[in-house]
Amino acid sequence: MVIDLQNKNVCPSLEEIGEFTGNPLFLKFCSEAMEKYNCKEKIEFSSCSMEPGWNIKFKKSGKTLCTIYPKEQYFTVMAVIGRKEKESFEEILPECDVRLNEIYQHTKEGNGQRWLMIDLEDMDDLYRDVLRLIDIRREP
Repeated sequence: MVIDLQNKNVCPSLEEIGEFTGNPLFLKFCSEAMEKYNCKEKIEFSSCSMEPGWNIKFKKSGKTLCTIYPKEQYFTVMAVIGRKEKESFEEILPECDVRLNEIYQHTKEGNGQRWLMIDLEDMDDLYRDVLRLIDIRREP
C-alpha cells in the first residue's frame, strides 16, 4: 500500500511510514528511541510550511526529544539545542561526525535555540551522534 504523507485525513501507522521510507533504519531508529528513552511515538500531521505532512515525535515527560520527518530512502531528525543543552552539546561536538558539526555551524540561533535538521540514511557515526544529542536533550 502506498501512503500519502500529505493527506491529513488518513493517519499512517509507524510500519506504513517505514514502508514509505524504504529504509529499514527508520524503524530501527524508532524502536531504539522508544526502548532507550522509554517513550512512545506520536504521529502528528503538521501544516508547517517547512515540512508539511505526517511526522513522528518522541516525547519524554512532556518534552519533545526529537521529531522525525520521513522521506523516500531516508528520514530527517529534528532536534533542538536550547540554552540548557548548548554547553553539554558543544562539549561533545568536537568528537562528532563532521556532518553534524557543519549542520550545527550553519544553523542560525534564534531565541537561544538551534533547530538541527539531520538527514539519516545509514547506521554510521552520524546516526550514533544523533542518539548522543537526544541523550543530552533527555537530561533533566
